[in-house]
Amino acid sequence: MKNVIPQLKEKVWDPRLELKVQKLWKKEKIYRFDWKKARKVFVIDTPPPYPSGRPWHIGAAAQYSQIDMIARTARMLSFDVYFPIGIDRNGIPVEKYVEKSQGVSIYQIDREKFLKLCKKVLDDLEKEMIGIMKRLGLSGNFKHYYRTDSEIYRKLTQSTFIELFKKNLIYEATRPNNFCYDCRSTIADADVVYEEVETDLVYIKFRVEELKRNLTIATTRPELLCACQAVIVNPNDERYKEFVGKKARIPIYEREVPIIAHPSANPEFGSGALMVCSYGDFEDVRLFRELNLKEIIAINTEGKLTNVAGPYKDLKVEEARKKIVEDLKSLGLVEKVERIKHNVPICERSKIPIEIIPMKEFYLKQLPFKEKMLKNAENLVFFPEIHRQILINWIKNLRIDWPISRRRYYGTEIPVWYCKKCGTLHLPKKRKYYQPWKQKPPFKKCEKCGSKEFVGETRVFDTWFDSSVTPLFISFYQRDEKAFKKLYPVTIRPQGRDIIRTWLYYTILRCWQLTKKLPFKYAWIGGMGLDEKGEKMSKSKGNVIDPLPLIEKYGADAFRFWNASEANQGYDFRCSEERISNAFKFLTKLWNLARFISIFPYPKKPKLEASDKWILAELNELVKECLKGYKNFNFYIPAIKIKEWVWNVFASHYVEMVKGRAYKFDKSSKGAWFALHEVLRTVLILLAPIIPHFTDFIWRKLYGKKSIHLQKLPKPKARSKWVDYTETILQFNSYVWNLKKDKNLSLKAPIEVKIPSQLKKFEKDLILMHHIVKK
Repeated sequence: MKNVIPQLKEKVWDPRLELKVQKLWKKEKIYRFDWKKARKVFVIDTPPPYPSGRPWHIGAAAQYSQIDMIARTARMLSFDVYFPIGIDRNGIPVEKYVEKSQGVSIYQIDREKFLKLCKKVLDDLEKEMIGIMKRLGLSGNFKHYYRTDSEIYRKLTQSTFIELFKKNLIYEATRPNNFCYDCRSTIADADVVYEEVETDLVYIKFRVEELKRNLTIATTRPELLCACQAVIVNPNDERYKEFVGKKARIPIYEREVPIIAHPSANPEFGSGALMVCSYGDFEDVRLFRELNLKEIIAINTEGKLTNVAGPYKDLKVEEARKKIVEDLKSLGLVEKVERIKHNVPICERSKIPIEIIPMKEFYLKQLPFKEKMLKNAENLVFFPEIHRQILINWIKNLRIDWPISRRRYYGTEIPVWYCKKCGTLHLPKKRKYYQPWKQKPPFKKCEKCGSKEFVGETRVFDTWFDSSVTPLFISFYQRDEKAFKKLYPVTIRPQGRDIIRTWLYYTILRCWQLTKKLPFKYAWIGGMGLDEKGEKMSKSKGNVIDPLPLIEKYGADAFRFWNASEANQGYDFRCSEERISNAFKFLTKLWNLARFISIFPYPKKPKLEASDKWILAELNELVKECLKGYKNFNFYIPAIKIKEWVWNVFASHYVEMVKGRAYKFDKSSKGAWFALHEVLRTVLILLAPIIPHFTDFIWRKLYGKKSIHLQKLPKPKARSKWVDYTETILQFNSYVWNLKKDKNLSLKAPIEVKIPSQLKKFEKDLILMHHIVKK
């Protein structure tokens, strides 16, 4: 063996080297995109992350690193990639974070001051978030990243509202809505989640004077007795045949309501008799409409009972429920109380139960488009396919138009003024940004009555109304028609499974209404990051992991390789330091292999021995497997395949087989040198989208000054018969190693063993590898 020095002088992979590589990327501008020059365009509708608290969720950081893998893969598949970066800075979560972190209330501070406070806090959170993105090696357009609270973005949101309003697709109406009294705003169905909680099912006696008997009604909402307008029983329930058509007297309130036969009453639930109130749930809403009942507003926007509740006025819902049950018991009107588990609608943001309250809001029509949206859902390509059904189920279950107005501050203002005299709604012209709550109207007089006095709208849009136009914004809709024509529809929408029913659906709906086209061809759906036990992370549980310290400790590429190899596409994955540490061990293994290979020259056309032909044939099969994953943007496949192959085939078997020949430094060595470099070179290219810093650093040291990210993914050849030897080679090598172990021999000790006849072609390398002595 000659005394040789590796070209990779660093003995270990140091994550700090990643920063040096990033400086080269920035200097060389290798990720620049010019839509005018682009021929084969690939546009990513990058989800603008929400800076609503810190630390940034490790699952989100993992997902964005995979979105970068999409971008890098597309470039290496010969596309010109447009990878915009945005930050979503609108909506209730931002306000809630500011209220909590700054110790203020939106209702006890001047609106202008509150907006400035939101902006300042957002700037700080955004800076940290952008920093993590850059540290992860995202190859997006950070120089021109956008914000959804910027004037140019809000202008687009308002323009689309005006456009859809004029198309008669938006209207204003008073309807029962989901209302969160903590957020103090209407929320859409998509922002409601259901949690199974324990609650009391109270059996209350209603007097039916015509029969001189009581009718027992079971309810989980006794505080809504004051809003009861009917009692229903199932028409097939023999127990209540004689009650139908009679009247039941409401306890405490002594008001009579009709008893109606209706199939919505479930004989198996409670007593089988149900009260219909305004509003316990949306089934009540439907029944009120169907039965033409007059609503009674029992709960106000502060979550307290109204005047109609009588002695329970101004009590919060939970307090009123407790007090009214106590009073009913004292009157002998409670038959029994059962403890049951019950699905309760919860506001996704505040985590408290929602109420259904009639509110005047703006609505975007969606019910007339259900069939078209279902067709769009079928035409969209999903990665993975299993998540298409979530979208289809959501569309099928839509029951009301989308309420798009919110009674908050930090959001895009609804661009509307009302005539102070006659109340007529006035829309301004498109393509300007308006703040009606503080600006004078852009028109002089009311078009209906001629009055010159106006009142500006104070409400803002639902944040999804803003973010659902990202494909339009990044493709320059209403700003540059030539760019829009070239970039839209965009190529791919990467996002989380948890926002399929919101961001994905609303984007398809809004963009189709505006352009009559699907906004993207592909929907790439990522899984959720869970803790080590497989539980959802939350601050209340104390299991949220800050990604930045782990990225600094192990490096961006270990972090990226961990999340690529953790779970198959679209499935949830577990997060822990131990798992990231294990990913770093693979980088260490690959680094050591690269240092070893860097000792040897890289000959151009050497004579290959059987072992060299075998490993190159194996490499070709690896390329095929990896390309299957990359073409579907499933990074789990190449990450796992490469790790297993490099560790268990290439390093453990081929490298050990050819070491003796490689170290001879004669003509027989050249085939081994070539194969070693060919494998390393190909593996680096295959891993480049996943671990971009590590691969680029080694590539520049060994294979050229230009970045590896300017290379294309390799094209596989036809299957070679040499791969038929793989199983036999691996079995023989394992047999010899185990034999030496059983005889308590070192791996370098000579041993007598017969080489199988089918491995005769590999005899020379096997003899050197195992120090075989012929019998």
